[in-house]
Amino acid sequence: MLLSLRIDWDRVGRRDVYPFDLPAFAGLDEIDLDAPVVMFVGANGSGKSTLMEAIAVQLGCNPEGGSPNFRFDTANTLSDLHRVMRLARRIPRNTDRFFYRADAFHVLATEMRRLDAESSFGPPIKTFYGGQDLHEMSHGQSVMRLLRHRFRGRGLYLMDEPEAALAPETQLEVIARIVQLCGEGARFVLATHSPLLMALPGALIYELDETGIARRAYHELGHVRLYKRFLGDPHSVVARLTAED
Repeated sequence: MLLSLRIDWDRVGRRDVYPFDLPAFAGLDEIDLDAPVVMFVGANGSGKSTLMEAIAVQLGCNPEGGSPNFRFDTANTLSDLHRVMRLARRIPRNTDRFFYRADAFHVLATEMRRLDAESSFGPPIKTFYGGQDLHEMSHGQSVMRLLRHRFRGRGLYLMDEPEAALAPETQLEVIARIVQLCGEGARFVLATHSPLLMALPGALIYELDETGIARRAYHELGHVRLYKRFLGDPHSVVARLTAED
């Protein structure tokens, strides 16, 4: 569904201002997105969420989360990246689209509750999420409701840091569900810090760091190497971190 992404630098007024001054974007020409799962990995502040938000807006989704049908706006924090981004895509008409972002999912659940309280000729929105108000469960449980009930085959789904609310065993459930949905024709774009989710089979992984943005294999990722080093000998790692100069 998504083929590639590039920045039209001729339309960028100043390169020395956010977000164009971030190393991941400063040298970005064009990247391939043609895979069932595309993943963006990097440290805090590397630009992952900014990139996800811009892709979501290009696809018609609400920048604070949800499908194109959601139009709530609590804080205008959208960067200018979406204005100069060129997203090559081949998306069939009526393709389901949804943008999940961990930092705003509470706001989305609140908006759903507000809309369901209004008079409507259609079924309550919560019907499409398993029939229960998302505020009546934990954040992690609501994420699983999203994957199990709201997402479906042949849809296009963006998830920004889904692991933020998930226990490790639940992350494994997410992997299994995403693999199932991809087998039914769905496509996913994820931004994550989780080495578990980074192991999704067949994922096209891009690492954002101080040198730019580059495609990486799983074993090359800085997050993966760090976790391996820590889990291999956590006591010595902590000792080095807490040692006095």
